[in-house]
Amino acid sequence: MAHYAIAVDTKRCIGCWSCGVACKLENNIPNDVFWNRTLTVGGDQPNTPSGEYGNCQMSFTPVQCNHCDNPACVAACPTGATYKDEETGIVMQNGEECIGCKTCIESCPYEGVRTLLADEPQWFVDFPVGNQLAPEHPGGTVEKCNLCYFRVADGKVPACVEGCPAHARFFGDLDDPESDVSKVLAERENFTLLPEEGTGPNIYYLS
Repeated sequence: MAHYAIAVDTKRCIGCWSCGVACKLENNIPNDVFWNRTLTVGGDQPNTPSGEYGNCQMSFTPVQCNHCDNPACVAACPTGATYKDEETGIVMQNGEECIGCKTCIESCPYEGVRTLLADEPQWFVDFPVGNQLAPEHPGGTVEKCNLCYFRVADGKVPACVEGCPAHARFFGDLDDPESDVSKVLAERENFTLLPEEGTGPNIYYLS
């Protein structure tokens, strides 16, 4: 039994989207879909600061499925397509069981972390990329970050963690005090998104 989590260092994140690109390649994600996104905290447009010349501020907040302890999406899914893996705590999505009803999207308080593939997906290249164990992407279904469960099962870290050039991501088992994520959360002040929703998110942000 494990309790996997990711901690993101907001002071190190440079908003380069490498986490999103690494995730997209590893999971062979279709065109125009990102399971990992990086939001700009600043101006009204991406990569724009707030304030005035000489006194500007800008930071970044990467977002993805929070793999919650009490996921609202699991409780809402009518078919069981969204479920929480008992061994890892990873919130999974079964494309074969999903009917594309969007109930999980509507129930999830974290906007934009799930995507409905309304049509048959398309790719810029005519051959699959990434890990051969990555899930399929059937049209008419909802999909999201799977925490690279196939990499984790092989003793590796998720692609977003490995692909971060700023070393702003820490991954591990919260039940293991010697894991990277446990150590950094013990040392640094941190927060989660929308804690008032009571979902118990497992994506942490180091402040």
